[in-house]
Amino acid sequence: MKKINVKGPIISNDDKWIYDMLEMDSTAPKDVIDALPDDGSTVEVDINSGGGLMDAGTEIYTALMAYQGKVMVNIVGMAASSASLVAMAGNPTRISPVGQIMIHNVAGGLRGDYRDQAKLSEILKQSSEAIANAYHLKTGLSMEDLQAKMDSETYLNADQAKELGFVDEIMFDDQIELVADGGSGMLPKSAIDKITELMKQNNSGVTTAHSIKPFKLSDSDIDRITTAVTQKLNVKPTAQAEKSFKPFAF
Repeated sequence: MKKINVKGPIISNDDKWIYDMLEMDSTAPKDVIDALPDDGSTVEVDINSGGGLMDAGTEIYTALMAYQGKVMVNIVGMAASSASLVAMAGNPTRISPVGQIMIHNVAGGLRGDYRDQAKLSEILKQSSEAIANAYHLKTGLSMEDLQAKMDSETYLNADQAKELGFVDEIMFDDQIELVADGGSGMLPKSAIDKITELMKQNNSGVTTAHSIKPFKLSDSDIDRITTAVTQKLNVKPTAQAEKSFKPFAF
């Protein structure tokens, strides 16, 4: 799998050499486009960027959306401004539990009279709407809702980003199991896995979890499973604990 980094400010191709000379992280469209494989194989894009130029961000986004292979995006830190636009090209887009997304309106300035400033205002509004299109395509949120969030310069943590649809997954989420357990005696996951394994072996040679049929455990089966589980967990059970370990159902 090809790894592509979007780190540091998102800049133009013309300015890239300056950042390289100063040994500063930066990402230009050419960095991403040249890194895309010719064979359509999967790419993984890691993002940690505060954003930068809109035109450069839209070029990267478009290149990733047009890529024939699978594009996986990981927000490993910040995906702000035009970097948040790049993040919308992922399928899936994932975010670190400590990552953030920030969205806001396009900004810019020029010198001129009131007519020039009025024209600039219209350009900035249209540019912000163009960015909102990418957010809408990813999240399904209304353009009105997205524009309000952009007007407010909205920061989203991992949970908020997932809830609103800006990301599809929170990284490492499958390694975390949240429980409300006040000493209820819940078995740890390692014990559950070991019991499942032993029940498969006990069920007449059946080896797939989907095909396991209900059956009654004998006292010797219970003793064998209890012993195996405690050995797996490196815990010495008490006699009372061994006697009280019984299958149960709701």
